[in-house]
Amino acid sequence: MGRILVEKDVEAAVKGGSVYAAGGGGWADHGRMLGLAAVTIGKPELVSVDELRDDDWVATAAAIGAPASTTPWEMQGVDYVKAVQLLQEALGEKLSGLIIGQNGKSSTLNGWLPSAILGTKVVDAVGDIRAHPTGDMGSIGMAASPEPMIQTAVGGNRAENRYIELVVKGATAKISPVLRAAADQSGGFIASCRNPLRAAYVRKHAALGGISMALALGEAIITAEKRGGSAVIDAICKTTSGHILAEGVISRKDVVYTKEAFDIGTIAVGSGDKSVTLHVMNEYMAVDDAGGERLATFPAVITTLSPEGEPLSVGQLQEGMHVFILHVPMDIIPLSASVLDPTVYPVVEKAMGIEIARYALAAKA
Repeated sequence: MGRILVEKDVEAAVKGGSVYAAGGGGWADHGRMLGLAAVTIGKPELVSVDELRDDDWVATAAAIGAPASTTPWEMQGVDYVKAVQLLQEALGEKLSGLIIGQNGKSSTLNGWLPSAILGTKVVDAVGDIRAHPTGDMGSIGMAASPEPMIQTAVGGNRAENRYIELVVKGATAKISPVLRAAADQSGGFIASCRNPLRAAYVRKHAALGGISMALALGEAIITAEKRGGSAVIDAICKTTSGHILAEGVISRKDVVYTKEAFDIGTIAVGSGDKSVTLHVMNEYMAVDDAGGERLATFPAVITTLSPEGEPLSVGQLQEGMHVFILHVPMDIIPLSASVLDPTVYPVVEKAMGIEIARYALAAKA
């Protein structure tokens, strides 16, 4: 049976989602707004994909952009609902459920408000357990597919006349950049609903249980908070089966916002032969040691935590801060078809100037 999501689940989703945000994943306050609106206005329901019929339609609810930057973004709860409605109109059939492309500070809750208002189920599956820079990485194997897809986007800064609604049809790889351009035009962050697929396909290709993993992690964090920061960090490690890879003071931050709506660069933590380098493309994509040896690579979970155990986004990091780097290896988390798809890596490797695919796809070998 499904689980009706209630008010206490909102904070758990935000806190657990913030760890899986891996340095990106939106804004915690935006997540709280979406979740509280949903549980106040209706009864959003979390269901396993097994509760759907094979031929039920399931689409991905997502937010696109790099809101860690200083852009004038504005996204309202109604934008997520409108994006779903536009997709249903274009499809000509009702959606039974929504998955999310990734967990994150707000993205874990992307499907809740449409569920409360339209009755679409919040399906307990994700395109990727953790947050990632490109839509293709959460597209559950559709990135290289020639099959035409439907994607919608809604939102924008109303005061600056940046509000946009668009419906695009075509191969995922060709239309995903159109949505990213729309995100930039709208102010840097836009609500989207995309890639309607049958439940049978989702069952086979998504990372199943991704939302309940975020909820369980958030519950463990909330329980540990009264015992202080180190208890929170211990609870995060225990619940995720991860470990602290490194800790130290940020000695250098070199991250820039690009016109493609990406934050790209590196962050150095610690000094001398104990130092490590975090490679950033919106999220933390890799960690190298002082000698340039690779310690962790996407799709593993890589997250910076404050000494209080608060997950910090790339935008919050400043030189002189003390951080702990959490690593949850890729072999202990459910992996979706999209993170094992070689076609999603070249664009990221080119933008970052480092190798990722060789390490990421070793999970498949």
